[in-house]
Amino acid sequence: MATLRVLSIASAGAVFIVCGIGETAAARFSDAPLFNDVGSYSTTISANNDLADIYFPNPANLKTGNYSFPIALLLQGANVDKSNYTNFASTVASYGFVVVVPNHQKSLPQFGFTGLIPETSQLNAVLAQMVQENSNFTSPVAGVINTQKLALLGHSQGGAVGLSAIANLCLPILCEGSFSRPNELVAGAFFGANLRNFNTQEFIPINNSKIPTALLQGNLDNVALPLNAQKTYEQIQNPPKAIITISGANHYGITNTNNPVGARPDMNSPTIAQDVAVETVARWSALFLRASVLNDKDAFNYVYSTGDALDANVNVTSQSTPVPEPSTTSALVLVSGFGAVFGLKKRRQLNNSKVAKN
Repeated sequence: MATLRVLSIASAGAVFIVCGIGETAAARFSDAPLFNDVGSYSTTISANNDLADIYFPNPANLKTGNYSFPIALLLQGANVDKSNYTNFASTVASYGFVVVVPNHQKSLPQFGFTGLIPETSQLNAVLAQMVQENSNFTSPVAGVINTQKLALLGHSQGGAVGLSAIANLCLPILCEGSFSRPNELVAGAFFGANLRNFNTQEFIPINNSKIPTALLQGNLDNVALPLNAQKTYEQIQNPPKAIITISGANHYGITNTNNPVGARPDMNSPTIAQDVAVETVARWSALFLRASVLNDKDAFNYVYSTGDALDANVNVTSQSTPVPEPSTTSALVLVSGFGAVFGLKKRRQLNNSKVAKN
């Protein structure tokens, strides 16, 4: 029988939930978690025998409050055990998601590698498992999962898997056999990730079919370079999309500790406190998912408009809507040089505080 654990999430100024997941009584938006308590338990994914930890909001009225939480699948970095993501996963769950963190064992004999490495088949395996969890009255999350909405989170190699899944691609190492993007997949946010052809190292176009996609990146990452994240961002074909840079974070700004045992180390030491980095990555990931999956307008405004100026640790470039085809009039404006950047990046407010931050 699963053992239920309860974690407390610090959330000063958290919003009070009135009914269901999207309604708040706060007159002004707060970027703090929505739920003070997060529960967790461990299970086995039936389709592939992966051990997985599941994190979920755990208010006192969980079973009576008419909740419906989307699924967020966290795809791990290569050889990064699921136990290294407890703080990140708990924080994302506190924003209103059931977060699934599996350990996926795989062998790559061509590289002499056997260990923890994600692949695209996990999406359908986890979706099927969460349907079972939702209908199993003994499950801690029975009846509170929205099994029709799946968001992806990912770290490093897991981010590459997530990007390829959103692009509906089956790429070597990231996928075996065939893959078809599930209809339930509606958003993705990935830390320390990029998508390149393994043989040529060319960046792969990501036809995301308007699935909102975010890249989060530490500016000190020496494993997945910030330049490669920027080039991957440029390959995401359709908005909404965002690239969120965390100042002072390296490749492991998402894990409980820097350079977890077994993982490829980042030789750059972070200059931001580890707990601050994890909270920042989790908060921005969660709010991006709320904006994308739950149509949370306040979260949308935070991600695409106000949050950059409010958070001293981040810089954001984003595109929330497609660039319109130029009409004759707008073409003249473009020629005159006044409209060349409209729609390509979020305008930055170059006020004194922003200049000081940079």
